[in-house]
Amino acid sequence: METEVKKETEILTLRTTANREDQVLDFVSANVEKKGLHVYSIFRPHGLRGYVFIEARSRADAEEACAGVPYARGILPGNLDYSEIEHMIEQAKATVDIRKNDIVEIIAGPFKREKARVVRIDEAKGEVVVELLEAAVPIPITVSLDSVKVIRREGDEKE
Repeated sequence: METEVKKETEILTLRTTANREDQVLDFVSANVEKKGLHVYSIFRPHGLRGYVFIEARSRADAEEACAGVPYARGILPGNLDYSEIEHMIEQAKATVDIRKNDIVEIIAGPFKREKARVVRIDEAKGEVVVELLEAAVPIPITVSLDSVKVIRREGDEKE
């Protein structure tokens, strides 16, 4: 089933079970490493449930990477152009503008819409430790950096 090669790579869409995208990514990347396939990138855009995108040398490589993967429902027919997904993979900010003692709103996870104070930031791991403001007892909670947004600065004058 060789088709003429128009580009060096193909970008394909893999359907998955909703909310299982991260597990599919792990399984597919393990298959790629184990089998030595020509798959160059695998990603799932934030907020798009049920789909994972695969950049591979050929459709056959992508299908081999997805073979036997739990929660993978199959590769959709047709390829994507980079321009169709470019807006989903914009480069993340190099620096995070969250500081200790900032008041943030949690925008994802079980504490969604809760307000919290930043206790510690671990940029290497991409995590922030916060304490919920409305909790009776302050308990430190670790969430990812992209799960919070700053709503108020505490101590701008310190810098």
